[in-house]
Amino acid sequence: MFSELRREVEPLKKRIADLGLLFDIAGKEQKIAELENEMTREGFWDEQSRVQEVTQTVTNLKERITAFGGLYGTMEDLEVLIDLGEEEDDGSLAEEGADVLADLRRQVADLELQVMLSGPYDTGNAIVSMHAGAGGTEAQDWVAMLLRMFTRWAENRRFKVNLLDMLPGDEAGVKSVTFSVAGQNAFGYLRSEKGVHRLVRISPFDAAGRRHTSFASVDVLPEVQDDIDIQIDPEDLKIDTYRSGGAGGQHVNKTDSAVRITHLPTGIVVQCQNERSQLSNRNTAMKLLKAKMVDLEMQKKEAEMAQMRGENKEIAWGSQIRSYVFHPYSLVKDHRTGVEVGNVDAVMDGELDEFITAYLREQARSG
Repeated sequence: MFSELRREVEPLKKRIADLGLLFDIAGKEQKIAELENEMTREGFWDEQSRVQEVTQTVTNLKERITAFGGLYGTMEDLEVLIDLGEEEDDGSLAEEGADVLADLRRQVADLELQVMLSGPYDTGNAIVSMHAGAGGTEAQDWVAMLLRMFTRWAENRRFKVNLLDMLPGDEAGVKSVTFSVAGQNAFGYLRSEKGVHRLVRISPFDAAGRRHTSFASVDVLPEVQDDIDIQIDPEDLKIDTYRSGGAGGQHVNKTDSAVRITHLPTGIVVQCQNERSQLSNRNTAMKLLKAKMVDLEMQKKEAEMAQMRGENKEIAWGSQIRSYVFHPYSLVKDHRTGVEVGNVDAVMDGELDEFITAYLREQARSG
């Protein structure tokens, strides 16, 4: 009983030790010192956007250090519990030890996942855009279903979702939508969702009750902070304004408040119509443009690294990454990692972490 617990503790101790080498506590403490020194600079508290960013970063770093330190404390407590249980031959302590061990495993897995989020934008917010594929109303309904799925996932993590732009479907659903997800590691997690998502089901829009296959593309961009220097020449921009669309009613703007920006050198087009004023929509559209330009650079670097590694696979997004089958059986399968989940309803309610974790582990191994 207790000997079995000891056998299970040993590999976990090694995982914690390995994690300590990757976690770079000293580097995080140095970063905290630098940021706290910046907070004492004259005029710092007048720059509200920078204040929010710095204070949030300091809080997140301190939470990570505390969480990692807690692993060692919990491990020591567990070993004392096992020693005491063996001395007193107390079976209840063995049950307690098993519960502590299970909780410790979860904590280690969570921190291992955080270590995998090492990209330059992984800790920040995300901007997600989705577009319906061919198939009319059926594909547009699929986009609406995915929007609900990602919103539920974000709410479960207490992340904030903000709708930036949406084009409703002709009869039902959504043709295209763009929204931001604000929360620690939002981009790091959601970048695993970039690609084409496939739906197989009996269509509720088909009177004959036939099975349909629909596709939707999902693009995930890092939300770029204002202090990141991205050079955009105003002369490279074509800016159009138009009247916001929608289903009607008091929320439809009667003026040309919607904004579309085209970056002529790259052909990137962004638009926003969900804010109340043209200025707000323009600012949001510029933020989307910066995010797309950062993503373009990231794709170039990824392609260069793949070429250096001698890889022949296509880097461009667009390949089918996951299938959601409602009929003739219930299954969600990720084609990159092979992870399968039989409860499709749970996945559509936002239970995506198994897919996200598997993808990040795969990326960490191949990196």
